[in-house]
Amino acid sequence: MKDFVINLLDSSLNEFYYFHNVKHTLYVLDKAVEIAHYENCTTAEIELVRVAALWHDVGFINIYDGHEEEGCTLVKEYLPDFGYTADSIKIICGIILATKMPQSPQNKLEQIMADADLEYLGTANAATTANELFKERKFLNPLLTADQWNQMQISFLQKHHYFTNFCKENKEHIKQSYLKKLVNNKV
Repeated sequence: MKDFVINLLDSSLNEFYYFHNVKHTLYVLDKAVEIAHYENCTTAEIELVRVAALWHDVGFINIYDGHEEEGCTLVKEYLPDFGYTADSIKIICGIILATKMPQSPQNKLEQIMADADLEYLGTANAATTANELFKERKFLNPLLTADQWNQMQISFLQKHHYFTNFCKENKEHIKQSYLKKLVNNKV
């Protein structure tokens, strides 16, 4: 299934998706599994999170805004071929939809996915990763300026909070440092 999703993304994503691409998907997959282990998830829960992470941005192959819902449509189409039941697919869709902004996860697995998708904000690479997202957004809106982007980031970071203990304990302080650099125009 992983090869299938990677091939689907590689062959179908817009080349100007500098952020929402295979690299991001694999990163989120890795982080989702790491956070799930830290949060003491069962093997079955980790599998659901893993599948959701792998598919969470597949909707981008068809649409930018609303890609989460489109991803669920694709999950419902493809996951039965990989042996997933309707009940599992419903849970996986809930986990995928937890990445929609503003995030409002309803359970532990959705919280894990929401945090894995934005975990990068609490890393030393936050500015570099955010620049990839800026390039992508600038492609979609050529009038977007760097100053506007920085203000968008500051506003977003001031409102954002992590849900899992893992990110609260290991990422929040780094995210706050990144926010401070943005506010002081040092990024």
